Parts: sequence; C-alpha cells; structure tokens
Amino acid sequence: MPIGLIKRLFPAKEKAQVTPVAEEASRQPPAQPPQKKPPKKPTPAAKPAAVQWHVSQFTVAPQADKTRFHDLNIDERIMHGIYDLGFEYASPIQAESLPITLAGHDIIGKAQTGTGKTAAFLITVMQKLLTTTPSERYASEPRALIVAPTRELAMQIAQDAKGLSKYTGLSVMTVLGGMDYEKQRQQLNNEVIDIVVATPGRLLDFLMQKVVFLDQVEMLVIDEADRMLDMGFIPDLKRIIRATPEKNLRQTQLFSATYPFDVIALSESWTHKPRQVEIEPESVATDTVEQKFYIIQETEKDQVLAAILKSDGMGRAIIFANRRDTTRDLAARLNRMGLDAMLLSGEVAQQKRTATLERFKRLDKTILVATDVAGRGIHVDGVSHVFNYNLPDDPEDYVHRIGRTGRAGADGTAITFVDEYEAYGLLDLEKYLGKKIRTEQPPQI
Repeated sequence: MPIGLIKRLFPAKEKAQVTPVAEEASRQPPAQPPQKKPPKKPTPAAKPAAVQWHVSQFTVAPQADKTRFHDLNIDERIMHGIYDLGFEYASPIQAESLPITLAGHDIIGKAQTGTGKTAAFLITVMQKLLTTTPSERYASEPRALIVAPTRELAMQIAQDAKGLSKYTGLSVMTVLGGMDYEKQRQQLNNEVIDIVVATPGRLLDFLMQKVVFLDQVEMLVIDEADRMLDMGFIPDLKRIIRATPEKNLRQTQLFSATYPFDVIALSESWTHKPRQVEIEPESVATDTVEQKFYIIQETEKDQVLAAILKSDGMGRAIIFANRRDTTRDLAARLNRMGLDAMLLSGEVAQQKRTATLERFKRLDKTILVATDVAGRGIHVDGVSHVFNYNLPDDPEDYVHRIGRTGRAGADGTAITFVDEYEAYGLLDLEKYLGKKIRTEQPPQI
C-alpha cells in the first residue's frame, strides 16, 4: 500500500470536539419500492478472497489519550485493511465520529481536508454494508453513494475506499464526467456495485437516463458541501437526494469545511436527527508550515517566483491563483522562463488532468499551477512549497491551500504574494486566523 495513501487516510495530529444534537433515532431498512425498471437477473456480489489472518495479529497497546480501532468493534475484514495500512490509533475526527456513525446516527462534520474524514466515513459505510445483507441484489442499484464536488476528489475517495476494502469483497465504482461515458454505463448495467463515488453532473445524467437507480441507497455521504454550494451543484444535488430513500430510512454523513447559512439549512433538510463533530479551526493552520507574506509589486511576481523555484531546497511546489486564465497564462510564462510547470484547472480535459496529477505525484521536483477548485483534490505528500500567486478572496481558501504542504507532520513553506491591489484582504485573513500577519520584502535573489 503506497505510503501516501496511508498518510492521507490516517493523519497524525488534530483536535476535535463533539456536540450531541439529538437523541438516538431508530432506523428501518429501506422499503422496497414498486418495480419501476425492467427486471434484471440478480448478479451475485463478489466474495472476499480467503486470507489467513486474524485480528489477534493486530496488537496495539491501549493509551489513555488515544482511541484504538480495536475499541470501535469494526469488522475484522476492515481491520485487516487498516492493519495493512500500518495504523493503530484513530485520528481525532475518526475517534469522535465513528462511535456515532457506527451506532447508526446521521452526522454533520465540520472538517478540512487532511484530517482523516475520508477514512471516517468510509469505515462506517463498509461496516454497514458488511453487517446487513439484502435478500436480492441487482445491477444499477448501489447500496452506498458518496458525492464529491470535483473529479479529483472523487477519484481520491475511490482510491482510498479500494485500499480500505481490500479484504471485504465490496465493489467500488466512480461515476465522473469527462471520463468514458459508455464504459461507466456498461459497468452500471452489468455489475453489482456496492459503493458509487460520484460527481453530481454525470450521476444526474445517468439517473435521468435510468442507467442508475438510487432507491436502494442505505448510506449517503456528501463531502465538501460548501464547495458544492460554491460550484453551483446544489440544484443537481437536491434532485439526486430526492431519488434516494427518505432521510429516516437511510444514514447520511455530511462534511463541510465551513458552515455558511445555506449549508446549515441544507444539512437540516438532508439529515435525520444528526450529531455534530467539529475539528477546531486553529488545528488546521499547522505549526509545521512556515508562512511568509511578501509585499511585492504585481509586475515583479513572475521574476521573484521563478527565482525561488530555481533555488536550492525546492521539492514539489504548488502555485495557486484565483482565476483559470491567470493559472493558464502563468504556467505558460514559467515554461518560457525555463521551468517545467504543469497546469491543473477546470478548463483542462479530464484525461490530461489525471495524467498531470499522476506525473506530479510520481516526480520528486515538479511545479503545479492550480485553481482552488482543482487544488481541493490534491493529496500528495512531499510538497515542500505552496505559493499564493494571488491572495485568495476567501480566507478559508488560504487554509486549504497551505494545507497541501506540511502534511503528516512534515515541514513545509507557504509563500503568499501581496500586491498593492490585494493588501486589503490581509485584514480579513488576520481576523480569520486570529493573529497578526507579519509582512516582509521578498528576498534579493
């Protein structure tokens, strides 16, 4: 199992607090609706491969301030996957949320990327699917649905799910725009799929074409709800959720990095008597990231950036800008200056985006120029530097950006360029971070 996958799923340090919202609610299995689609011959689900392993081989000493996965009564087949990943103790978001969701409650989680929330919701989904068995299974009818705002994030979740479900026999499929439409359609039509990880557009397309049916969904996960809102996906998401069983007949997990009013309202309509888990914001701006703010003229940015990128000690670097056209033009200028800069934004074709991200992960010293939307799907260890070519409009995006470095306890550097047109944004960022920002002149390189 790649070490990068391990560190993404189970980060080492965070703080969390949990607030009960409602009393335990009884759950009923999803009602079988009248047959509304052509009958299909039931296809048997895949059986897990026989592996000689027992949880007794997974020895972890109890610690007073930590939660072992052993303490959560997780299915042994999932425990085997966790054992292979080499982790013993749950991260705070996992330790706080898993007892709630494994007991069948809905949850609303406020958590950034890099906190271990993906493993938290995946473990619950898999536990539920392994401990309940429908009398019949048909193609086109997933039992669990995970919806994410970007293709990169959805692919990352699916990869993590396949790692955790290695010994379970559960099948995982991605339903994504920009990928082979016919291949996805055939897979849905002909295979029994347990877990579908999807972006809203392609999933809604298949739903309208009656290629997929969501009336048997027992587990619903909505990841990065605030980003769904920003990207205009809420109308599509509402139509998708209406195709699933009523909220008291399914279990829903909703995660969001922020809680704008619209997300709060939506979470109340989509969840049933939820509990809340929140990662403290101050734990997100990690101490392992050295943050620098350079006061700089807009016309000087390229020269200073290129000089830093060419200096010693540079590893992988990500440069964030606020607009697609800015990232495109910046990547072209850096290449003309003798740097090998790759572009990752929504205007790039999906196959090229996937190949770009794989190349960025594979090579030690690479430069990626990205927008915030594309950057949400970047979970790569060994990023030494993050550059904010523009000060982000939203302070939340600043935290997401710098979180691409300093991951899993490693050191990282975040450099933000602040020009004369953006300096006013420092006040909002200071307020959000709760501390004074010290600005400086860029180094003379």
